[in-house]
Amino acid sequence: MSNAEISKRRDTAISRGVGMQTQVYVERALNSEVWDVEGKRYIDFAAGIAVVNTGHCHPKVMNAVQNQIAKFTHTCHQVLPYENYIRLAERLNEKVPGDFAKKTVFVTTGAEAVENAIKIARVATARPAVIAFGGGFHGRTFMGMSLTGKVQPYKKGFGAMMPDVYHVPFPVELHGTTVDEALAALTKLFKADLDPERVAAIIIEPVQGEGGFYPAPAKLMHGLRALCDEHCIVLIADEVQTGFARTGNLFAMENYDVSADITTMAKGLAGGLPLAAVTGRADLMDAAQPGGLGGTYGGNPLGIAAANAVLDVIEEENLCARANELGSRLKQRLESIRESTPEIVDVRGPGFMIAAELNTADGSAPNPEMANAIRAEALSRGLVLLTCGVYGNVIRFLAPITVQDEIFAEAMDILEASIDAVKGK
Repeated sequence: MSNAEISKRRDTAISRGVGMQTQVYVERALNSEVWDVEGKRYIDFAAGIAVVNTGHCHPKVMNAVQNQIAKFTHTCHQVLPYENYIRLAERLNEKVPGDFAKKTVFVTTGAEAVENAIKIARVATARPAVIAFGGGFHGRTFMGMSLTGKVQPYKKGFGAMMPDVYHVPFPVELHGTTVDEALAALTKLFKADLDPERVAAIIIEPVQGEGGFYPAPAKLMHGLRALCDEHCIVLIADEVQTGFARTGNLFAMENYDVSADITTMAKGLAGGLPLAAVTGRADLMDAAQPGGLGGTYGGNPLGIAAANAVLDVIEEENLCARANELGSRLKQRLESIRESTPEIVDVRGPGFMIAAELNTADGSAPNPEMANAIRAEALSRGLVLLTCGVYGNVIRFLAPITVQDEIFAEAMDILEASIDAVKGK
């Protein structure tokens, strides 16, 4: 079997709407390495889009899943509950930032977590409107799409979005938008189009994911917290991509001295199994009537077992410190490459959630062509990278935080060689 043969089958069997970054069909994976069906080895700097922060097939996570699968795979927690679901909720209630009593609900995907966070905010406030940010990404459901601040490819062709969703600019000084301008846009929105007493929630990624790995400035987060307090609006932190040691803390909101009222999480929570959660102020989380939240597969026993193991691994292997160490090394290497590569106009990100943004050599315009060429060249040399950004001109680095030092060094050499090769064409 070859990648090309499987790709032909894929073209006739799978919807075109499922986008593909590569045509590498994986046979097995371990920690930061994957091997395709042809036996070729790759270094994985995508981690399933920040999912396997603890590496592919971490022994402790695999053992937890195997132990659980030998007992039972599904009962539906709403029908026949199980203790480890409660234990994981207790742990998240303790660890999610915020000095207040918290409660948790488990669902299956990041988009579903966002949907439920909006439901909770609406029922708790008896208000309909939600505010999100340009460049933000919150999922592919209709509410997720509506909240997402990026048209192509997420909204294009899908018709009218959900009502009562509003967007304001996200502050990116590289693109000419300051924090003051973003906050002024909120004030203008409240004056011109939307009574703040109709707003249930403001949702924000502490570091924008698909939008380009732009960290939210502290001044913005403080301003949002003050606005939400003034108008009794629920502040939602979408930590789906930033959670679970990726940014050098268990949650990115720990980088600020203010807290969100509700936090959504998924991706890195269960080490590769589908599990998502919403954790928030207990009074908000209790606003819905019994049966208003949940789902058949929400909090599946295998995902719950994996997530408890993931939290253990993060603690035992000190992965928050490891993320900061690796991120510092990566930034240093990128800054060194930047000295001879004027197209790299910015290197940024907290912890091991790092990005390099590329413009044309004269700095006049985004350069998605070069970003994609580097991604493709690196792939041909055995390094899996992802691009992102509203303009598609950002290379993002999301290796497992457990990546071995020697493999990290190998990846850095491949990255530099790939950039040099693209520059030489």
